Amino acid sequence: MPTEVTLLLDELNQKRGDRETLDQLMPLVYGELRKLAASFLRREHAVSIQTTELVHEAYFKLTNQRAVDWNNKGQFFAIAAQAMRRILIDAARSRKAKRRDGVRLSLDEAPTVSYENEASLLELNDALERLAVFDPRQAKIVELRYFGGLSIDEIAAVLEVSPATVRRDWTIAKAWLHSRLNNK
Repeated sequence: MPTEVTLLLDELNQKRGDRETLDQLMPLVYGELRKLAASFLRREHAVSIQTTELVHEAYFKLTNQRAVDWNNKGQFFAIAAQAMRRILIDAARSRKAKRRDGVRLSLDEAPTVSYENEASLLELNDALERLAVFDPRQAKIVELRYFGGLSIDEIAAVLEVSPATVRRDWTIAKAWLHSRLNNK
């Protein structure tokens, strides 16, 4: 039986950006989006974005997409994880570029920025992009698992493969990333 979120996503597919549908959807997904953002931000201390800001930016990106046919709640949160990852990578690149240009970060940003972890985030992103060339499904699994916090079963449903396939690819991808990130 479809959930209320799935029904609203179906309606959103039909009405492309309908404000009323979006207003109904937001309260239903907001809590889960916050958990997703908070989980990621706990792992990445390098970012100066607050959870609420990340959720709002990701939601804005999600609801402004015209080419996506929302199939279900799992797909929505998988794409949300991808949007959050892109927002954080863009923020890290922007801060790195500012430092290269001799622009100092403001004191307001200083307590939350860790350059070492920011570099790690950018290295992980670069490694994931290389993995995507080699094996796009493994890269997607890492993105959904690490950035999205999805379970093996949820990833299997989103990618339409078996949980055993997800577990196998997750293990291989982790080993591949570990070897790339630790041999720098």
